[in-house]
Amino acid sequence: MEGAKFRLIQSVIFIMAFLPVKADYGSEIYSAYINNRMDRWKTVIDRMAAMPDKDNALLLELVNYQYGYIGYCIGFERKDEARKYLSVAQANLEILEKRGYMLSMVSAYKSAFYGFRIGLNPVTAPVNGKKSMENAKTALKLDPSNYLAYVQHGNIEFYMPAAFGGSKKEALEFYLKAKEVLEKNPDSLKGDWNYMSLMILIGQTYTYLKEYDKAKKTYENILQIEPGFLYVKDDLYPKLLAKMKN
Repeated sequence: MEGAKFRLIQSVIFIMAFLPVKADYGSEIYSAYINNRMDRWKTVIDRMAAMPDKDNALLLELVNYQYGYIGYCIGFERKDEARKYLSVAQANLEILEKRGYMLSMVSAYKSAFYGFRIGLNPVTAPVNGKKSMENAKTALKLDPSNYLAYVQHGNIEFYMPAAFGGSKKEALEFYLKAKEVLEKNPDSLKGDWNYMSLMILIGQTYTYLKEYDKAKKTYENILQIEPGFLYVKDDLYPKLLAKMKN
């Protein structure tokens, strides 16, 4: 009997050794984000992009990581690289749209991508700004609980000149609404780069509006969740404290 049990255990171990192991891309991306290692982030999305026959969920996950990387490239004036990844991400989004998969999220990313085009070429703002707004509205119409749609509305308000109706205060309201939506499912927030990025947006917007105490509380909340978050710990938080002293 004991011998039969041992052989059964050995057989299970043997079979499991040859089963495919699901990669935890989210953990890799999160680690790259908090440790300011965007080279590792790029490695992950390149590895994912090379995978054949990606299902809808994996393709949308890849689009999310490409979205983050494109924003990083634009922020650091790596525009050629941003254009390259934007083209690839746009193609992935078109596949998801044709498949009819999570169309509210597809519209939210389309809104973001039109915003990226403005960042790459500001003279396109009149055309791409309108398309970005239209897609953000569509995303919320399809799903009023789409946090990313609120983020895009916030970005539109933040970057639109006041002369054309932009408002930093309204941007903050959209960011806080996105935060409220995400926090309805607290178990999903652990290790989520999107949540941490949103918290940074909120902290930066409070800072811009000179609501320094609220910005300070926001950054302290981030560091309570992730004490080793380099961008906040070594850059945003010390700069805010210096600004408050002055």
